Amino acid sequence: MDGGGGYNPRTVEEVFGDFKGRRAGMIKALTTEVEEFYHQCDPEKENLCLYGFPSEQWEVNLPAEEVPPELPEPALGINFARDGMQEKDWLSLVAVHSDAWLLSVAFYFGARFGFDKSDRKRLFNMINELPTIFEVVTGTTKKQAKEKSSVSNHSSSKSKSNSKRGSETQAKFSKAVQSKDEEDEGLEEEDEEEHGETLCGACGENYAADEFWICCDVCEKWFHGKCVKITPARAEHIKQYKCPSCSNKRARP
Repeated sequence: MDGGGGYNPRTVEEVFGDFKGRRAGMIKALTTEVEEFYHQCDPEKENLCLYGFPSEQWEVNLPAEEVPPELPEPALGINFARDGMQEKDWLSLVAVHSDAWLLSVAFYFGARFGFDKSDRKRLFNMINELPTIFEVVTGTTKKQAKEKSSVSNHSSSKSKSNSKRGSETQAKFSKAVQSKDEEDEGLEEEDEEEHGETLCGACGENYAADEFWICCDVCEKWFHGKCVKITPARAEHIKQYKCPSCSNKRARP
């Protein structure tokens, strides 16, 4: 099984056309013709593969007999997992392997016909403009399109809500001043008023808008990041911050 019937695309456009045809065939198998695909992937049979063809058709078959095969081979034995997984998860797994196979075939052609760096980059960019099979099968593309539409329709209000949400989410970690180009300067003034009299639990100094602060989730005291050796980057990865004092208390028997 060569998966291509002896067809050898030689230009970037031809390889991309080959990629699109194979991709369309495999998407059919995993979406509109999924019942037939599911039926053909009998776990009682030998190692089966899902092939996509440039003609936008698909086939479930045994791997090529010759070694090495004409083209890279798809994932072997997709049928063995059919009855051992939820159908949705199984189809997602096959979709992931199908995406990997499509890329391997496209870049196999690129290597075989001597694509240079710019050709390979152009080919990848063309491929990358299309949603992956996994994204199509799992419905991610529809979700992304909906979110993108929402962003374009409500860009200004979304920007404000994101700013507010971000402030709330990172309240534990930082009360650093918002950037100077922030549209809503009122939030900055509120921040100053709310924390103007806050003292650092380590050095006793006042809150300063241009310094990074972090709040202990146990005692709820605020600390200069530099006083407790916590940077903004490190704070982003801390789910629950405990100041040195609270950490020591927990460590005692």
